[in-house]
Amino acid sequence: MTKNLLKIFITVFILISCDDNMNKGNNLKNETSPYLLQHVENPVNWNPWDKKYLDKAKKENKLVIISIGYASCHWCHVMERESFQDSTVAKLMNDKFISIKVDREERPDIDQVYMNAIQLITGSGGWPLNVITLPDGRPIWGGTYFSKGQWISALKQISEIYETEPEKFISYANRVQEGINTLNDVVMQTDSFENIDINKYSKLLLKNIDEEFGGFNGAPKFMMPNNLNFLLRYSVQEKQEKSKDKILSTLDKMAYGGIFDHVEGGFSRYSVDERWHIPHFEKMLYDNGQLMSLYSVGYKISDKDLYKDVVYKIHEYIDSEMKDISGGYYSSLDADSKLDDGTYAEGEYYSWEKEELERIIGENFDLFSEYYNVNDNGFWEEENKYVLIRSISDIEFINKNKLDSATFQKIKSEWIYKLKLAKIDKKKPSLDYKIITSWNGLMISGYVDAYKSFNDEIFKNEAINAGEFIFKNLIKKDGGLHHNFVNGKSKINGYLEDYATVIQASLDLYEVTLNQKWIERALNLSEYVLSNFSGVESELFYFTSSQDEDLISRSVEFRDNVIPSSNSIMAKNLFRLYHYFDKQEYYEKAQNMSLSVTAEFETYPSGYTNWFDLIYNFKSNYYEIAVVGENSIKQVEEINKKYIPNKLIIGSKSENNLPLLKNRYVEGKTLIYVCVNKACKMPTEDLDEALSLVKY
Repeated sequence: MTKNLLKIFITVFILISCDDNMNKGNNLKNETSPYLLQHVENPVNWNPWDKKYLDKAKKENKLVIISIGYASCHWCHVMERESFQDSTVAKLMNDKFISIKVDREERPDIDQVYMNAIQLITGSGGWPLNVITLPDGRPIWGGTYFSKGQWISALKQISEIYETEPEKFISYANRVQEGINTLNDVVMQTDSFENIDINKYSKLLLKNIDEEFGGFNGAPKFMMPNNLNFLLRYSVQEKQEKSKDKILSTLDKMAYGGIFDHVEGGFSRYSVDERWHIPHFEKMLYDNGQLMSLYSVGYKISDKDLYKDVVYKIHEYIDSEMKDISGGYYSSLDADSKLDDGTYAEGEYYSWEKEELERIIGENFDLFSEYYNVNDNGFWEEENKYVLIRSISDIEFINKNKLDSATFQKIKSEWIYKLKLAKIDKKKPSLDYKIITSWNGLMISGYVDAYKSFNDEIFKNEAINAGEFIFKNLIKKDGGLHHNFVNGKSKINGYLEDYATVIQASLDLYEVTLNQKWIERALNLSEYVLSNFSGVESELFYFTSSQDEDLISRSVEFRDNVIPSSNSIMAKNLFRLYHYFDKQEYYEKAQNMSLSVTAEFETYPSGYTNWFDLIYNFKSNYYEIAVVGENSIKQVEEINKKYIPNKLIIGSKSENNLPLLKNRYVEGKTLIYVCVNKACKMPTEDLDEALSLVKY
């Protein structure tokens, strides 16, 4: 009886406490984004993005602050602690402005519009992105991180000018709006691929490769997996051995660097220095999905065990830290750890004091310190700690130290085990647990590429399970996609990036399963894109669908970045679907999309490498490899192990009416057809003979 009364008392207390907590905080308290929820108890009267708050600004004739960031953004946290948690700053913001907080990963459409604006106004951008707009949402001022003093000064000056001379800001907003609109203007410069010299653009890119440390010159240094993937293709296809070695050296240096977590696996977002040593420590799903693809491809070309190890370590990290029980993958891990005294430390979870490492490793510490550079090379001067970094390959290290290979690998495994145990006592960074459809699509493609290279069922199963998760949980009633999934809920309409990457992932899944439902799913989603994202102004698709709310501009995303643009991925999807379903209109659409973006190729080649990859397929032979018969999956697995960037796979165990498979089944045989534009060589049962027909 006493226990039951105690349970009732505790339950009532919790309910009262929860009710009290619900009355605290600002208008972000009912949001699902972890980033927005981080700001719930700020004294700033934050609001989520909603048209009603712009209406409120118009009614009260107040300027609007739109502050955009994401959960693992280090400088977003710094500005929150310095300014948004400060009562003086909050009073100024609450009195003079309507303040809106946006998770840029949850609402990339809003982020794109205001990032374009700030890049026009200041010449640069980044996060946190802080923009001041007129009550109708048109930007008049902004930037990235501001110190408390800078922020207060700017807010005071801008609010005073708006109260006394509002026409100045209205005139300026008109000019900024015109500039934003021009960024979406895409005018076709050519109607032929003949004058597009992929060789020239590739050489321009290669000139910017850092000869000493790999990657592209300068710091901070981003990995840019799509650029590297394309340059690998160029190097192999054009038989440019020196270029190939440059790119493979980049893969080596990134894998050796502190940007790669040698203990738990996975890559951080970018390196603050030129030698990949000290990263911005946040780990993003989209980087690791693409890097799994890149290193899997690198392995096919080089057969380097290092690349295989990297792929398996990425999987280890994704499986242990980023995988939801539902089958989807989370977005990111933060860079900062919250310490016992309430302060935050960037990289605390990934860096080590020398004495700490000596205690953890014990025996063989001298060997450990040489291997992981617990010396001047690995010293993180700013924090007086060490970030583990390698300098040479395992083979070089073993030979240098006259070690037995098996013995060294055993010692190395013991080091990793000890460091993992030690990390249990470290303060782990926070997790952004929202599931983003587009990033999950990239991760699925990463797992498919890993399966193609290593034929390990664990990779194929991960890809299939994540694909099924999307089609079970993220499909809307009208057949379209949701953008996010948090705690079982999806409330945001899908963007072009979601469709493009999920279609790509579905096509990739078909190539390792030969299950026709995957290409049919891809076809259905592509039809949805054509119906809901097309415009009359250009061949390109809008980033938002016709069902989405109107912003001050409707963006067209076509420049490739750390993630390839949604339009370039979509054009490649249509090209592949044309081959599967013989839909000539898809071929023409993909062709016209590619021809329409050529204006900046020479001045900005790094922004178009995914387009270059597709244009390669238009300009040279593109192989359709059809495998029909009982052993089709086995033969496809062998084909997938080869590096053949200019091909697609299609196959069936039995009769099939797809255009490339129709009337090609012969009972008792597994035949391989090698075709170019539906013109096929004589079929063969000999895999080597079939592959000899495929040329770069």
